[in-house]
Amino acid sequence: MSTATHKLLKGATGDWEMVIGLEVHAQVTSNSKLFSGASTAFGGEPNSHVSLVDAAMPGMLPVINEECVRQAVITGLGLNAQINLRSVFDRKNYFYPDSPQGYQISQYKSPIVGEGEVVVELDGGKTATIGIERLHLEQDAGKLLHDQSPTMSFVDLNRCGVALMEIVSKPDIRDAEQAKAYVTKLRSILRYLGTCDGDMEKGSLRADVNVSVRKPGAPLGTRCEIKNMNSITFIGQAIEYEARRQIEILEDGGAIDQETRLYDPNKGETRSMRSKEEAHDYRYFPDPDLLPLEFSQQFVDKLKTELPELPDQKKTRFVADFGLSAYDASVLVAERESAVFYETVLDRLGNRARDGKMAANWVINELFGRLNKEGRDITGSPVNAEQLAAIIDLIGEGTISGKIAKDLFEIVWQEGGDPRALVESRGMKQVTDLSAIEKVVDDIIAANPDKAAQVKDKPQSLGWFVGQVMKASGGKANPQSVNDLLKSKLGI
Repeated sequence: MSTATHKLLKGATGDWEMVIGLEVHAQVTSNSKLFSGASTAFGGEPNSHVSLVDAAMPGMLPVINEECVRQAVITGLGLNAQINLRSVFDRKNYFYPDSPQGYQISQYKSPIVGEGEVVVELDGGKTATIGIERLHLEQDAGKLLHDQSPTMSFVDLNRCGVALMEIVSKPDIRDAEQAKAYVTKLRSILRYLGTCDGDMEKGSLRADVNVSVRKPGAPLGTRCEIKNMNSITFIGQAIEYEARRQIEILEDGGAIDQETRLYDPNKGETRSMRSKEEAHDYRYFPDPDLLPLEFSQQFVDKLKTELPELPDQKKTRFVADFGLSAYDASVLVAERESAVFYETVLDRLGNRARDGKMAANWVINELFGRLNKEGRDITGSPVNAEQLAAIIDLIGEGTISGKIAKDLFEIVWQEGGDPRALVESRGMKQVTDLSAIEKVVDDIIAANPDKAAQVKDKPQSLGWFVGQVMKASGGKANPQSVNDLLKSKLGI
């Protein structure tokens, strides 16, 4: 396993190194909120999923949601992280209009999950190991609506109190591509585990990106935090812009102010939001309404035995069992649904070791290629795993050729139906009868005596004859039979 080298940025005064850390906020998969029984369903009418606890009514006390605790531990195990059997919930004190309590219940010095790591794959077969500093549970805030009235802002508390896992990386990331690969891999792991749906458009997964620059080998520079990034593409663009902005300031003799910034994708730039608070400004203290969270090692061990096969494990198995290249295996396991689709195809084919490569080629090149072209994902594929397996099976049997198979795939994509029945009803079977092919071969040789005479000296020109026969037969002639017959007729 090779390791990525650091990417340096060229400046007027020499090379600069980016140092990047991410705080990823992942919404926990749970029907109810972290400390109340209110629904977490997306898209409800404003303030329709708000309990008295979420609204911070006097005397309302939080009660921990055990399912959220379980999901956080599972995520920690999936990140090869230390699970802390005792953790503490703290009050993070700051005023914000969409947080009725006037504080956020979070975890500070004693989080539920400690150090872990994520291995990301980069271009050229390289990898980078990104350290995880911690994972803690906390409440989400509500949402302010500024476009409902010209004179006031409205507030929707539906998200207020929804459970988040804040996953904090170490400052191990050195360029935008590593950052994008890290978020992509982290989202994939969460989806495999089922602890977060990873839907960035709905805000289920978003990231705060900390960026600083320094001369190689120098101490860490002052960082700026880019808030609430909900697009992997925009994360990469924001990092590139912010690093260049900081380099220009430093090379002009200025200093970087530690601050929170926002990224404007329309202008492709970051802009200042507010000066960055230090942790002590939040006046953390243990929440007096919540006891320390404690569970047993037995609880952790049981969850560990129930973990699903994760992307890296699945990739290793695909390479070993099906003879796939590392790249093809990576493509197939990137999303859990894609891996499930591929293995379902293999199950229908019946011989995993024999059919693994052919199935991978069809899933990646034909199916994924078409899905990408039309902007669909695997869950919305018009061709299901059973249909694709039937097409591959028909090729393996010699019933249809590879060319006919592509025509058949197109028919199934557009119209649906049973591939075997379509082959029968539309006369798409491959011609394997040598006598039926022989007349076509004879006619083409007779029509091209000069080319036929040259084949012995230029054996590679046989391919031209094969192409002509296939064209004349409408792609139905068996390519191997055509090859054999041509070689016999032309004396090769």
